[in-house]
Amino acid sequence: MSDTSNIANPQQSRKKALITLAAVVGLSAVGGGAWWYAHAANFVFTDNAYAAVEIAQVTPSVAGTISEVLVTDTQEVKKGDVLVRIDPTDTRLALAQAEADAQRALAQRAAAESELARATIDLQRRQALVGSGSVSGDELTRAQNALTTAKANLDAAKAAVAQTQARVEQAQVDLGRTEVRAPVDGVVAKRQAQLGQRVQAGFSLLTVVPVHEMHVDANFKEVQLEKVRVGQPAIVHADIYGSSVTYHGVVEGFSGGSGAAFAAIPAQNATGNWIKVVQRLPVRIKLDPAELQANPLKVGLSMNVEIDTRSDGR
Repeated sequence: MSDTSNIANPQQSRKKALITLAAVVGLSAVGGGAWWYAHAANFVFTDNAYAAVEIAQVTPSVAGTISEVLVTDTQEVKKGDVLVRIDPTDTRLALAQAEADAQRALAQRAAAESELARATIDLQRRQALVGSGSVSGDELTRAQNALTTAKANLDAAKAAVAQTQARVEQAQVDLGRTEVRAPVDGVVAKRQAQLGQRVQAGFSLLTVVPVHEMHVDANFKEVQLEKVRVGQPAIVHADIYGSSVTYHGVVEGFSGGSGAAFAAIPAQNATGNWIKVVQRLPVRIKLDPAELQANPLKVGLSMNVEIDTRSDGR
Protein backbone atom coordinates (compact mmCIF):
# COMPACT_ATOMS: atom_id res chain seq x y z
CA MET A 1 0.00 0.00 0.00
CA SER A 2 2.79 2.38 0.91
CA ASP A 3 4.87 1.41 -2.18
CA THR A 4 1.92 2.02 -4.54
CA SER A 5 1.31 5.44 -3.01
CA ASN A 6 4.97 6.34 -3.38
CA ILE A 7 4.89 5.39 -7.12
CA ALA A 8 1.70 7.36 -7.82
CA ASN A 9 2.87 10.58 -6.21
CA PRO A 10 5.81 11.19 -8.60
CA GLN A 11 3.58 10.46 -11.59
CA GLN A 12 0.97 12.89 -10.36
CA SER A 13 3.65 15.49 -9.69
CA ARG A 14 5.01 15.16 -13.22
CA LYS A 15 1.49 15.38 -14.64
CA LYS A 16 0.80 18.53 -12.64
CA ALA A 17 4.13 20.00 -13.76
CA LEU A 18 3.34 19.32 -17.42
CA ILE A 19 -0.12 20.83 -17.03
CA THR A 20 1.39 23.89 -15.35
CA LEU A 21 4.01 24.21 -18.12
CA ALA A 22 1.36 23.93 -20.81
CA ALA A 23 -0.69 26.59 -19.06
CA VAL A 24 2.31 28.91 -18.86
CA VAL A 25 3.13 28.37 -22.54
CA GLY A 26 -0.47 28.98 -23.48
CA LEU A 27 -0.71 32.13 -21.43
CA SER A 28 2.61 33.34 -22.88
CA ALA A 29 1.32 32.76 -26.39
CA VAL A 30 -1.89 34.62 -25.59
CA GLY A 31 0.05 37.42 -23.93
CA GLY A 32 2.48 37.61 -26.85
CA GLY A 33 -0.37 37.79 -29.30
CA ALA A 34 -2.06 40.49 -27.26
CA TRP A 35 1.19 42.47 -27.06
CA TRP A 36 1.66 42.16 -30.81
CA TYR A 37 -1.87 43.34 -31.48
CA ALA A 38 -1.67 46.18 -28.97
CA HIS A 39 1.89 47.36 -29.60
CA ALA A 40 4.18 45.68 -32.09
CA ALA A 41 1.65 45.66 -34.91
CA ASN A 42 1.42 49.46 -34.67
CA PHE A 43 5.14 50.21 -34.43
CA VAL A 44 8.08 49.68 -36.77
CA PHE A 45 11.65 49.65 -35.51
CA THR A 46 15.13 49.78 -37.01
CA ASP A 47 18.64 50.15 -35.67
CA ASN A 48 19.95 50.77 -39.20
CA ALA A 49 19.78 54.52 -38.71
CA TYR A 50 22.30 57.33 -38.52
CA ALA A 51 22.45 61.00 -37.58
CA ALA A 52 22.79 63.26 -40.62
CA VAL A 53 22.70 66.92 -41.62
CA GLU A 54 23.18 69.13 -44.68
CA ILE A 55 26.71 70.39 -44.08
CA ALA A 56 27.80 73.80 -45.32
CA GLN A 57 30.83 73.78 -47.59
CA VAL A 58 32.91 76.93 -47.09
CA THR A 59 34.70 78.16 -50.22
CA PRO A 60 36.18 81.54 -51.20
CA SER A 61 34.55 83.63 -53.91
CA VAL A 62 37.84 85.34 -54.80
CA ALA A 63 41.32 84.01 -55.44
CA GLY A 64 44.23 85.01 -53.25
CA THR A 65 46.67 84.08 -50.53
CA ILE A 66 45.36 83.12 -47.10
CA SER A 67 46.63 85.66 -44.59
CA GLU A 68 44.79 84.42 -41.50
CA VAL A 69 42.95 81.29 -40.34
CA LEU A 70 40.80 82.01 -37.30
CA VAL A 71 39.26 78.60 -36.54
CA THR A 72 40.23 74.99 -35.92
CA ASP A 73 38.42 71.69 -36.27
CA THR A 74 35.71 71.06 -33.60
CA GLN A 75 35.36 74.81 -32.90
CA GLU A 76 31.81 76.15 -32.60
CA VAL A 77 31.02 79.18 -34.76
CA LYS A 78 28.05 81.48 -35.32
CA LYS A 79 26.64 82.58 -38.65
CA GLY A 80 28.63 85.58 -39.87
CA ASP A 81 31.80 84.81 -37.90
CA VAL A 82 35.02 85.40 -39.87
CA LEU A 83 36.67 82.03 -40.48
CA VAL A 84 39.46 82.82 -42.94
CA ARG A 85 40.98 86.03 -44.28
CA ILE A 86 42.50 86.31 -47.75
CA ASP A 87 45.18 88.94 -48.38
CA PRO A 88 43.16 91.99 -49.54
CA THR A 89 46.03 93.82 -51.31
CA ASP A 90 44.99 92.91 -54.85
CA THR A 91 41.32 93.63 -54.26
CA ARG A 92 42.09 97.00 -52.64
CA LEU A 93 44.17 97.99 -55.66
CA ALA A 94 41.36 96.88 -57.96
CA LEU A 95 38.90 98.99 -55.96
CA ALA A 96 41.17 102.04 -56.11
CA GLN A 97 41.53 101.64 -59.89
CA ALA A 98 37.78 101.22 -60.31
CA GLU A 99 37.09 104.34 -58.24
CA ALA A 100 39.60 106.34 -60.31
CA ASP A 101 37.96 105.15 -63.53
CA ALA A 102 34.57 106.14 -62.13
CA GLN A 103 35.79 109.65 -61.31
CA ARG A 104 37.22 110.02 -64.80
CA ALA A 105 33.95 108.83 -66.32
CA LEU A 106 32.02 111.39 -64.25
CA ALA A 107 34.29 114.16 -65.53
CA GLN A 108 33.79 113.01 -69.11
CA ARG A 109 30.03 113.00 -68.60
CA ALA A 110 30.17 116.55 -67.24
CA ALA A 111 32.17 117.63 -70.31
CA ALA A 112 29.67 115.91 -72.59
CA GLU A 113 26.80 117.67 -70.86
CA SER A 114 28.53 121.03 -71.36
CA GLU A 115 29.16 120.24 -75.01
CA LEU A 116 25.51 119.33 -75.50
CA ALA A 117 24.38 122.56 -73.87
CA ARG A 118 26.74 124.59 -76.13
CA ALA A 119 25.59 122.74 -79.26
CA THR A 120 21.95 123.28 -78.32
CA ILE A 121 22.40 127.03 -77.88
CA ASP A 122 24.47 127.26 -81.07
CA LEU A 123 21.73 125.56 -83.09
CA GLN A 124 19.01 127.73 -81.59
CA ARG A 125 20.91 130.92 -82.54
CA ARG A 126 21.36 129.80 -86.12
CA GLN A 127 17.73 128.73 -86.42
CA ALA A 128 16.70 132.23 -85.29
CA LEU A 129 18.84 133.79 -88.07
CA VAL A 130 17.70 131.53 -90.89
CA GLY A 131 14.82 133.83 -91.85
CA SER A 132 17.12 136.85 -92.24
CA GLY A 133 19.36 134.97 -94.65
CA SER A 134 22.49 135.58 -92.57
CA VAL A 135 22.96 131.84 -91.94
CA SER A 136 23.46 129.44 -94.81
CA GLY A 137 21.84 126.03 -95.05
CA ASP A 138 25.21 124.31 -94.76
CA GLU A 139 25.98 126.17 -91.56
CA LEU A 140 22.62 125.20 -90.12
CA THR A 141 23.20 121.57 -91.07
CA ARG A 142 26.60 121.59 -89.36
CA ALA A 143 25.00 122.93 -86.17
CA GLN A 144 22.35 120.24 -86.29
CA ASN A 145 25.02 117.55 -86.78
CA ALA A 146 27.04 118.97 -83.89
CA LEU A 147 23.98 118.70 -81.65
CA THR A 148 23.40 115.10 -82.71
CA THR A 149 27.03 114.24 -82.03
CA ALA A 150 26.90 115.94 -78.62
CA LYS A 151 23.83 113.90 -77.68
CA ALA A 152 25.56 110.66 -78.73
CA ASN A 153 28.69 111.60 -76.78
CA LEU A 154 26.59 112.27 -73.69
CA ASP A 155 24.83 108.91 -74.01
CA ALA A 156 28.22 107.19 -74.29
CA ALA A 157 29.51 109.10 -71.26
CA LYS A 158 26.47 108.08 -69.22
CA ALA A 159 27.00 104.44 -70.22
CA ALA A 160 30.66 104.71 -69.18
CA VAL A 161 29.64 106.10 -65.79
CA ALA A 162 27.22 103.21 -65.24
CA GLN A 163 29.87 100.70 -66.30
CA THR A 164 32.58 102.10 -64.05
CA GLN A 165 30.15 102.35 -61.13
CA ALA A 166 29.37 98.66 -61.58
CA ARG A 167 33.09 97.93 -61.47
CA VAL A 168 33.38 99.90 -58.24
CA GLU A 169 30.53 97.91 -56.70
CA GLN A 170 32.08 94.62 -57.85
CA ALA A 171 35.46 95.62 -56.42
CA GLN A 172 33.80 96.51 -53.11
CA VAL A 173 32.07 93.12 -53.06
CA ASP A 174 35.34 91.34 -53.84
CA LEU A 175 37.09 93.22 -51.05
CA GLY A 176 34.38 92.14 -48.61
CA ARG A 177 34.74 88.56 -49.80
CA THR A 178 38.34 88.44 -48.66
CA GLU A 179 36.80 87.79 -45.24
CA VAL A 180 35.27 84.32 -45.52
CA ARG A 181 32.40 84.03 -43.03
CA ALA A 182 30.40 81.16 -41.55
CA PRO A 183 27.18 80.62 -43.54
CA VAL A 184 25.40 78.94 -40.60
CA ASP A 185 25.78 78.21 -36.90
CA GLY A 186 27.68 74.99 -36.33
CA VAL A 187 30.93 73.16 -35.69
CA VAL A 188 34.02 73.41 -37.90
CA ALA A 189 35.14 70.18 -39.56
CA LYS A 190 37.56 69.09 -42.30
CA ARG A 191 39.59 72.30 -42.18
CA GLN A 192 42.00 72.40 -45.10
CA ALA A 193 42.83 76.12 -45.11
CA GLN A 194 46.45 76.84 -44.19
CA LEU A 195 48.26 80.12 -43.59
CA GLY A 196 50.06 81.31 -46.73
CA GLN A 197 48.16 78.95 -49.00
CA ARG A 198 47.25 80.25 -52.46
CA VAL A 199 43.63 79.41 -53.18
CA GLN A 200 41.30 79.83 -56.13
CA ALA A 201 37.61 80.69 -56.01
CA GLY A 202 35.66 77.56 -55.13
CA PHE A 203 38.49 75.83 -53.24
CA SER A 204 37.20 73.89 -50.22
CA LEU A 205 38.53 75.66 -47.14
CA LEU A 206 36.50 73.79 -44.50
CA THR A 207 32.99 72.67 -43.67
CA VAL A 208 30.57 73.85 -41.01
CA VAL A 209 28.27 71.22 -39.53
CA PRO A 210 25.00 72.73 -38.23
CA VAL A 211 24.66 70.24 -35.38
CA HIS A 212 21.49 71.90 -34.06
CA GLU A 213 19.71 71.07 -37.32
CA MET A 214 20.54 67.35 -37.20
CA HIS A 215 18.06 64.77 -38.45
CA VAL A 216 18.09 60.98 -38.67
CA ASP A 217 18.15 58.85 -41.81
CA ALA A 218 16.46 55.59 -40.78
CA ASN A 219 16.81 52.74 -43.28
CA PHE A 220 13.64 50.68 -42.94
CA LYS A 221 12.96 47.48 -44.83
CA GLU A 222 10.41 48.02 -47.56
CA VAL A 223 8.06 45.50 -45.94
CA GLN A 224 7.92 47.68 -42.81
CA LEU A 225 6.67 50.80 -44.57
CA GLU A 226 3.10 49.87 -45.47
CA LYS A 227 1.60 52.00 -42.69
CA VAL A 228 4.33 54.63 -42.34
CA ARG A 229 3.21 58.15 -43.26
CA VAL A 230 4.72 61.64 -43.20
CA GLY A 231 3.94 63.34 -39.88
CA GLN A 232 3.82 60.20 -37.72
CA PRO A 233 5.65 60.44 -34.37
CA ALA A 234 8.89 58.59 -33.70
CA ILE A 235 10.98 57.74 -30.65
CA VAL A 236 14.72 57.90 -31.24
CA HIS A 237 17.71 56.81 -29.15
CA ALA A 238 21.38 57.36 -29.86
CA ASP A 239 23.96 54.71 -29.07
CA ILE A 240 26.26 57.40 -27.70
CA TYR A 241 23.75 58.22 -24.93
CA GLY A 242 21.95 54.90 -24.62
CA SER A 243 18.39 54.60 -23.34
CA SER A 244 18.90 57.40 -20.83
CA VAL A 245 18.27 60.03 -23.54
CA THR A 246 15.13 59.97 -25.68
CA TYR A 247 14.55 62.16 -28.72
CA HIS A 248 11.05 62.81 -29.99
CA GLY A 249 10.87 63.05 -33.74
CA VAL A 250 8.45 63.03 -36.62
CA VAL A 251 8.56 61.42 -40.06
CA GLU A 252 9.55 64.22 -42.44
CA GLY A 253 9.83 62.39 -45.73
CA PHE A 254 11.01 59.40 -47.75
CA SER A 255 14.03 59.07 -49.99
CA GLY A 256 13.45 59.03 -53.72
CA GLY A 257 15.06 55.60 -54.00
CA SER A 258 16.40 52.67 -52.03
CA GLY A 259 19.94 52.53 -50.73
CA ALA A 260 20.84 50.02 -53.43
CA ALA A 261 19.54 52.33 -56.17
CA PHE A 262 21.99 55.06 -55.15
CA ALA A 263 24.92 52.76 -54.41
CA ALA A 264 28.21 53.40 -56.20
CA ILE A 265 27.81 49.98 -57.83
CA PRO A 266 24.04 49.37 -58.06
CA ALA A 267 22.74 45.82 -58.16
CA GLN A 268 22.26 44.47 -61.69
CA ASN A 269 18.94 42.74 -61.26
CA ALA A 270 18.23 42.34 -64.98
CA THR A 271 20.31 39.16 -65.20
CA GLY A 272 19.54 35.49 -65.32
CA ASN A 273 20.99 35.02 -61.83
CA TRP A 274 18.63 37.51 -60.21
CA ILE A 275 17.82 36.89 -56.55
CA LYS A 276 15.23 39.04 -54.82
CA VAL A 277 16.59 40.93 -51.83
CA VAL A 278 14.47 42.98 -49.44
CA GLN A 279 15.44 46.60 -49.99
CA ARG A 280 15.80 49.36 -47.43
CA LEU A 281 14.38 52.85 -48.00
CA PRO A 282 15.80 55.83 -46.08
CA VAL A 283 13.15 57.63 -44.03
CA ARG A 284 14.01 61.12 -42.76
CA ILE A 285 13.16 61.78 -39.10
CA LYS A 286 13.06 65.38 -37.90
CA LEU A 287 14.20 65.83 -34.30
CA ASP A 288 13.11 68.27 -31.61
CA PRO A 289 15.55 71.26 -31.67
CA ALA A 290 15.35 71.72 -27.89
CA GLU A 291 16.30 68.08 -27.30
CA LEU A 292 19.15 68.40 -29.78
CA GLN A 293 20.34 71.50 -27.92
CA ALA A 294 20.36 69.58 -24.66
CA ASN A 295 22.04 66.48 -26.12
CA PRO A 296 23.91 67.34 -29.33
CA LEU A 297 24.56 64.71 -31.99
CA LYS A 298 27.33 64.36 -34.55
CA VAL A 299 27.07 63.25 -38.16
CA GLY A 300 27.14 59.48 -38.62
CA LEU A 301 26.29 58.42 -35.06
CA SER A 302 24.29 55.19 -34.78
CA MET A 303 20.62 55.64 -33.89
CA ASN A 304 17.59 53.49 -33.04
CA VAL A 305 14.22 54.57 -34.41
CA GLU A 306 10.70 53.41 -33.61
CA ILE A 307 7.76 54.91 -35.55
CA ASP A 308 4.21 54.91 -34.22
CA THR A 309 2.01 54.08 -37.23
CA ARG A 310 -1.32 54.45 -35.45
CA SER A 311 -1.83 58.04 -36.62
CA ASP A 312 -2.46 59.10 -40.21
CA GLY A 313 0.34 61.65 -40.02
CA ARG A 314 -0.35 65.14 -41.30
